[in-house]
This record gives sequence, C-alpha cells and structure tokens, in this order.
Amino acid sequence: MELNRIFTKKKPIIGMVHLRPLPGSPLYDPTVMDMKKIISIAVEEAKILEAAGVDGVQVENMWDIPYLKGTDIAHETTAALAVGLHEVIQNVSIPVGVECHMNGAVPALACGVAGGAQWVRVFEWCNAFISQSGYIEAAGGELARMRSRLRANQEIAFLCDVNVKHGSHYIIHDRSVEEQAMDIEAQNGDAVIVTGFDTGMPPTVDRVLGCKKAVSLPIILGSGVSTDNAKELLRAADGAIVGSWFKEEGNWKNAVSFERTREFIKEVESLRGELK
Repeated sequence: MELNRIFTKKKPIIGMVHLRPLPGSPLYDPTVMDMKKIISIAVEEAKILEAAGVDGVQVENMWDIPYLKGTDIAHETTAALAVGLHEVIQNVSIPVGVECHMNGAVPALACGVAGGAQWVRVFEWCNAFISQSGYIEAAGGELARMRSRLRANQEIAFLCDVNVKHGSHYIIHDRSVEEQAMDIEAQNGDAVIVTGFDTGMPPTVDRVLGCKKAVSLPIILGSGVSTDNAKELLRAADGAIVGSWFKEEGNWKNAVSFERTREFIKEVESLRGELK
C-alpha cells in the first residue's frame, strides 16, 4: 500500500479526534455531554486540525476508558463511533480514518465502511500481547476476510502497529520488533506503525530505521512525535499519527490547539522542502 493512494503530500501527518465518552462507557453522562455535543466537539476539532495543515484525521473512542477487548465491544459503541466518524467526514475535506479501543478493529472496520473511512488502525494485526485490557490476539485474518466480504479492499487500508504501546510483549520476546514488522508484511498488512511504550512516548530512531530496513511497507510513527523531534523521526519514517502534541499542554485529554498543531506542521513543511 502506497501512502500516496490516500495522501497527496510526502510524510503525511494524521491528527487525532478523540471522541468524548460514548454511550455505554463508564464516563458517559448525557446530562453533561450527549451525542449531539460529542459530535459538535469532534467536528470542531477536526476542522481546527485541518485548518492548521494536517493531512488527515483519525477518529477514535479514546475516552471509553477502561477499555474492553475488541471481542467484547458492545453495539452501542460501534454505532456511536460510526456516527461520530460520519459527521467528521462530512465536515472536512482531508482523508479520515478510524480506530476502536482495545484492538476493536472489527467494529472499526464496520464503522469505516458505513461512515466512509479510508483506513483502520489495528493494534494487533498478527501475533499477540498483554494489554491493559488483558490478552489481545491477532485480528488480521478476520479483518482481511471481512474487508473482502464487504468489498472494501480498494477503499480501506489497514495501518498495523508493531510491538504496540499500552502493554507487554514478553510472550513474544524471542521475536525482535523488526521480525514482528516482517510478520505484518507477510500477513498482508498495508503499513507498519511504530510506537514508544505509551501514549506520548516516541520510538527511537533506531527502532524506526530497523523496521524500515526490514520491510517494504510504509513506516508510520504512532506516538510521541513533537515539534522538537519531528524532523529527526520523520527523516526515518514515512508519516506520523500525532495526538497528544496537538492538544493544549501536550495532554491528550485537553482540547486541540491550533497554535501547537500549526507550529508542528511548519516543521514538517520545512522538512519536506529539504527533501525535494
């Protein structure tokens, strides 16, 4: 999968739209914030990100903590995520993707087909790990068949994490990160996402370069990218998903900041100019 099938610029930057707590989640309180308000905030933040210059946005249910495993995610979560995704897509002109925690890639794909997303982020395409929500198994086999069954092979790409954040990979500690990236390529993932240990923590340049050397798939940064390290990391990678850094004070729970996002995008634009 070539990123230019989705994005027009080199080193595309994807901003995050973190939907506020959705119906069914412990933090959802319709007396404080109902679906109408949740959607209004999501659309507003997507527009801010687009105005600041990001190349795409990804919609996810980040506030639905503590997360259920993908196999346990309820219908109300899928429905609410699909509605939020659809409304964001209707209000921006840049590509939009979707993710559902924790490794809820099957619900996310259903949302993507219904709402018009161009990619799904998959925490565990192949292999397995112990997440904050428990044991998470590979979803790639089921997802590939579901995408084919829904005739979405040309519309939706799978961006697949390797050694993903939010958990322990000791159960496959005999496999290097590079070997796990090779597994994603061998199992027909469309791109490899490289992260640090947790939200807001960057991967090392060595890890990014190792994966870049091991596979021919695009390598996307999945955590911890900031204005300070963007050029260094993006010289090694093909693009980035940025969440926390685009929020006020660099905290994912805060509102999207136009100024922080625009400052970051200027760094990326400078790098693109250097690489011409």
